[in-house]
Amino acid sequence: MALLGARDDLNRSTLAMIESCTPVSMDDESFHVSTTLGFAQRKITQQASIIEECLEQASFQHLSLVVDLVKDTRTIRVSNEASPEEMRVLGASSAPIVPVQEIAPEPEQAESKRLAYVEQLADEITQTDSKLTFERFVPGEENRYALEAAKQVANGDYKSYNPLFIYGKSGLGKTHLLRAIQNYIAKNDPSRRCIYKAAADFVDEYVIAATDRTSTSASSALSARYQNVDVLIIDDIQNMMTAGGTIRFFFKTFNTLVEHNKQIVLAADRSPSQLGMGESKFDERDTSRMDSGLSVSIQVPDYELKLNLINTFYERMRQDALDEHIDGVVGTIPEEMRRLMAERAGTNIRVIEGFVQSCLMQANRRERTGQSITRTDIIDVANQKWPTGQRIVTIDHIQRSVEKYYDVAHADLIGSKRNKELMEARHVGIWLTRALTDNTLAEIGKKFGGRTHATVKHSIAWVDSYKKRDRNFHDRVETLRDSIVDAT
Repeated sequence: MALLGARDDLNRSTLAMIESCTPVSMDDESFHVSTTLGFAQRKITQQASIIEECLEQASFQHLSLVVDLVKDTRTIRVSNEASPEEMRVLGASSAPIVPVQEIAPEPEQAESKRLAYVEQLADEITQTDSKLTFERFVPGEENRYALEAAKQVANGDYKSYNPLFIYGKSGLGKTHLLRAIQNYIAKNDPSRRCIYKAAADFVDEYVIAATDRTSTSASSALSARYQNVDVLIIDDIQNMMTAGGTIRFFFKTFNTLVEHNKQIVLAADRSPSQLGMGESKFDERDTSRMDSGLSVSIQVPDYELKLNLINTFYERMRQDALDEHIDGVVGTIPEEMRRLMAERAGTNIRVIEGFVQSCLMQANRRERTGQSITRTDIIDVANQKWPTGQRIVTIDHIQRSVEKYYDVAHADLIGSKRNKELMEARHVGIWLTRALTDNTLAEIGKKFGGRTHATVKHSIAWVDSYKKRDRNFHDRVETLRDSIVDAT
């Protein structure tokens, strides 16, 4: 080990991982060691040539280093912080899961594990998506504020934007902005350690740490993993809503990072306050911390932004196909047809991108027979992407969705109680019924507890007026509307 430690080109974490290995055997040609850590095997093997030089100096002959990965047969020690929901992901594990008293590892073993976590984190920091950049993000009035805030965070400006919380329905570009922050930092300021993590992966990682064999608790193992992060990005944080243990751990990490002026960026399909509704395990303290910096929404695209998106995707796909020599995509769609595409397109930007690609392929097929893409072609493709004619929305379905979203009972929704929370849910339910069904005002009033024609009209007018005055309320209504339509 002294010989290894003298090598400047072996970093400290690699040395620690070598120390954690178990010597197995040595013959005239090779030196075998074993480890239970897959990433330790990979990192040691990457620097095997350097280690073999050291072995040759010690043994006066060339020895090949062989690192064998072995299964750890020890009983798993489970931290009691993980919730039953989180532990279900371990149901397929062949190792017995037995809650026992935690036993502190040897100091050298704990340090080796801590450095291994940090080394694995360093690997993930480099995993970026080069196509999800600020330059490739299509701006519009609906997303411009979120775009500017993301750029400022990426630049390290405006420390008050901590956390930056971006929310909006699925498919509007939240992940693109989060990845753009990560890509910008990796390219322009690599000294800042930035990691992107989907919330579902964060939950899985917490559960794995909760069953860690060498660390004293989930917190100590995972804290080592994130202690050197400068920018932590968590996407789709609504997927953490039922994971009580992960939530507790996340906010311990959250507080530590904020106290040390580290940046946090979060994204969700709803606002911070909405994350605490229903059966969520986010409490008011959690949602207020998420809302303590800058919270900004991304709205659904209007016609102008959809046309801009379609034109941008169209030009990019054609150019990418030419650059990468991809057949079948280099078709021509006239400007008039692209305007028709914008009229027929839905609001999910990811689906719009697929829509453009499908139309380009159809245009290419037409051109091979000497024809051009037609209005009928575009309408057919649009109907495949957004089959609105097949959707039948009922009042019962709307009421169930409203009751779940606002966490109210059916009897209260259609009853006579008039507290603020119930009144908003009732008004929104009536407005959505008018917007999504063909029922008359009288029929709607009957389904909402026998309310009069005038009362139903008042609810519709109230929602129309409040949507114009309060952008957050507008987003809540549109998110609920989209969820109803998408589910039918």
